[in-house]
Amino acid sequence: MRLFWPALLLLATSCGLAEEGTQPVVTGRFGSKPVVALPKGKPGRTPRITVLSTGSGRRTMPGDVVLADVDIRRWSGNRPYMSTYDGDQPTTVVFDGRKVPETWRRSLIGHPAGSRVMLISPAGQALGPNVPSAGLDPDDTLVLVFDIIGGYPPDARLVGRTLPVVPADLAPADPPRVLIDGSGGEVAAGSKVVVQYVAASWPSRRVVDSSYRRGGPSAFTLEPGAVPASWVGALAGRRVGSRIAVPSPGERPRLYVIDILDTVTHA
Repeated sequence: MRLFWPALLLLATSCGLAEEGTQPVVTGRFGSKPVVALPKGKPGRTPRITVLSTGSGRRTMPGDVVLADVDIRRWSGNRPYMSTYDGDQPTTVVFDGRKVPETWRRSLIGHPAGSRVMLISPAGQALGPNVPSAGLDPDDTLVLVFDIIGGYPPDARLVGRTLPVVPADLAPADPPRVLIDGSGGEVAAGSKVVVQYVAASWPSRRVVDSSYRRGGPSAFTLEPGAVPASWVGALAGRRVGSRIAVPSPGERPRLYVIDILDTVTHA
């Protein structure tokens, strides 16, 4: 069904349609925080989904973990509500049968990675996973702009490789160690990086965090504050397909093993 979606998908009935000339204007390139200009007309009461630009990557599929940046604002007064661009970590949406709004499913599934999609919808139908409802009335209209980084199987891993395991001789004071050299695109500091990882405590070496346990791949901006400081120098300059052991010293030492699945350099 996803192959036949038109560029403008109206989830509309005979009532509650938007007034003519109520299409917001969105500017900015994929990966940069969008600038949204709202018209003066009323938005209507039925959700509208518009593909603003189409990427060239793999199409997202049902069952994927979809990673996307999302900017959300209220129609009334064009007031910002929340934005993952401000937090340096895209949202993670797990399409595994858990409750995800139909508006989000139609906005995120069936589109190629690199696509920008806009959703206009009453808040009652537009609030997706990890989006708070504080201060919103269900009838408040929201404008959501998604930049789809990609969809990945929950168990995505380096092709032909076993799951990552912390090396038995790795210690917090050691330098980063390349376990597998990749041959894909180079990871740049400040870019979005899509990873699977495990983290073990020191000195017990007990696994205390894992993207596999959390439901699948995660995406982060590779800069201090968004990821552990040790990640930035260890991953910058590496290539997609690499597996890096990254010791992280400090008050609570950690030993990470990180598989680099993808990278996106934002404009």
